[in-house]
Amino acid sequence: MAVIGLISDTHGLLRPEAVRRLTGVDAIVHAGDIGDPGIIEALRTLAPVTAIRGNIDRGGWARAYRETERLSVAGRTLYVLHDRKTLAIDLVAEGIDVVISGHSHVPKIETAAGVLFINPGSAGRRRFKLPITVATLEIAAGEMRAEIHDLGVG
Repeated sequence: MAVIGLISDTHGLLRPEAVRRLTGVDAIVHAGDIGDPGIIEALRTLAPVTAIRGNIDRGGWARAYRETERLSVAGRTLYVLHDRKTLAIDLVAEGIDVVISGHSHVPKIETAAGVLFINPGSAGRRRFKLPITVATLEIAAGEMRAEIHDLGVG
């Protein structure tokens, strides 16, 4: 079994609650709006990290991150981008099993046309009255299970 921690929209703030929730995962995916390269360095102390840049990620440090990433985990293909509305590939033709995105700050898990879509929400500064969240994706024996975790930040 592989457990992937999913985080997005940290906007330069890595909360201790997020670190606690992601401790022990096999890998971490950051779906953009990192805000500070130190966030990725800190996450790398927990597990290997795949990260993409979001719309606020500017400057020299951000050029180290692509706008999309594609990775294979436990026989499944994951596609990572910041804003799902910019998705411009044929997921079925590309063999994508999971799309991970951020941007909206709204945590959401849904399946469409056999593809699992996960937005872990925002783990950074609160936007409107949205919860502060991360997510996990478990892949075992070909089965996938995603879960949103409210960090309980007041």
